[in-house]
Amino acid sequence: MLSLLMLGAALQAQAANSPEYDKIIDAAKKEGRLIVYSTTDSKAAAPLIKDFSALYPGIKVEYNDMNSTEVYSRFISEVAAGGATADVMWSSAMDLQMRLASDGYALQYKSVEMPNMPAWATWNDMAYGTTFEPAAIVYNKRLLDAKEVPQTHVEFAKLIQQPKFKDKVTTYDIEKSGVGFMFMTQDARELASKFPELENAFGTAKVRVQSSTGTMMERISSGENLIGYNVLGSYALVRAKTDPSLGVVLPKDYTLILSRVLFINKGAKNVNAAKLWLDYLLSHRGQTVIANEARLFAIRADVTGETTSADLIKQIGKDNVKPVPVHPIVLQFLGPQKRMAFLKQWKETAGKN
Repeated sequence: MLSLLMLGAALQAQAANSPEYDKIIDAAKKEGRLIVYSTTDSKAAAPLIKDFSALYPGIKVEYNDMNSTEVYSRFISEVAAGGATADVMWSSAMDLQMRLASDGYALQYKSVEMPNMPAWATWNDMAYGTTFEPAAIVYNKRLLDAKEVPQTHVEFAKLIQQPKFKDKVTTYDIEKSGVGFMFMTQDARELASKFPELENAFGTAKVRVQSSTGTMMERISSGENLIGYNVLGSYALVRAKTDPSLGVVLPKDYTLILSRVLFINKGAKNVNAAKLWLDYLLSHRGQTVIANEARLFAIRADVTGETTSADLIKQIGKDNVKPVPVHPIVLQFLGPQKRMAFLKQWKETAGKN
């Protein structure tokens, strides 16, 4: 692990070894502070903050962990009021992040790590994907026979219509969770004409909705729920290694891939520290920490470790991996009329009791 970090540090130093970048570092040290609003659990972010602080001592990271809708709403309200707010926005709700970036809240900054990023994971030198996380089906291994476990989205829809799954299925509350809404709208695109079958199946099962992955996994592990849909796979795969009750399926027809989107606030007070944080998260060193300590699945193809995009692609199959692009195209369901129409349809079918 140490050798990987040393290599990563060397590569980052090589990429950023210029008088201009030295000025950014010096200015960031004078700022001495960085405010981050994020959906990433504090526990997962802790090794990143620790390593960043070791790399840039004297810059205090003030890390605020919230759910995806709170990250968005708090930032918007604070900017409107002209008060203090985040220097960096880092959220798993890709569509909400892209709305902010495309609406002019993001600083245009070309990271020195751009050449190492997948083309789909950056937009206009403003928004950057940082992770490679699958949407998974999670189930209780004690209470479901292995033969019952669905391997595709269509199989899942058929399974949960059985009487034994009534009140025993969970997924995100798509009204309150930005991540949940985005996943479900992406499913609507991928499944196309078969999506109504999934909605109706949720209605038959009287699906129980939650605002976080952690709550879903707790309920599945305890047996209160038998199976969960669109659970954030980065958290589920790690927990399943120590929780014998949890099984994880990465669907074989397609697996949606989420990438936590980061952008720098255009009005950031600590703009130089924000640039260092962005470059660090995308660097070989930062991505190695993401893969081996934060375990959020590194997006860079040249990173090795426990949770990486390369290993995930091998496991799922290249043709079945469906990354959600860091691009305004993800906003198609966020317009007021389309969002309300989608939620109305959801309530009338999947949300019926």
